[in-house]
Amino acid sequence: MINWTALGAMILPNIGGWAGALTMTGEVRSANGTAWYDTINKPSWNPPNWVFGPAWTALYTGMGYASYMVYRDCGGFTDDALIPLALYGGHLLINWTWTPVFFKFHQIGLALIHMFVLDAAASACTLTFFRINKKTLFFMAPYLCWLTFATCLNYSIWQLNKDGGKKS
Repeated sequence: MINWTALGAMILPNIGGWAGALTMTGEVRSANGTAWYDTINKPSWNPPNWVFGPAWTALYTGMGYASYMVYRDCGGFTDDALIPLALYGGHLLINWTWTPVFFKFHQIGLALIHMFVLDAAASACTLTFFRINKKTLFFMAPYLCWLTFATCLNYSIWQLNKDGGKKS
């Protein structure tokens, strides 16, 4: 039997991620190599572009399942679930809005501040999830690790481009 609630919880964060990805259209790759992300300076350890889609899909799916575990263990949308699920929803909105700030509007420094807020929100969400079900950490820890990496990457890109630098 299909658990539609769990499936929906895993799909929901991906829908927001896919919507945010639409704001990247033409900003990451173009046939002639002149997309904005192609032209800015990036650190040598910047992953290839193809890594981000599968990584975010796996991370969104995992955090969605963690939210389902909290929902289930709290008996649905109850008083016990209110704060953890509200933190989850709030942090998802912050997560989804980082993409247009960085890619569509090219605000690398503002995106870095945005990322620091996201790091704090995701940590608070993870902590409240952990208090309800310790196994949620298996799904949230990889996400926190990736956010740490993404924050370092955002910082490095900001440092390399804050003076308007472009690849030569």
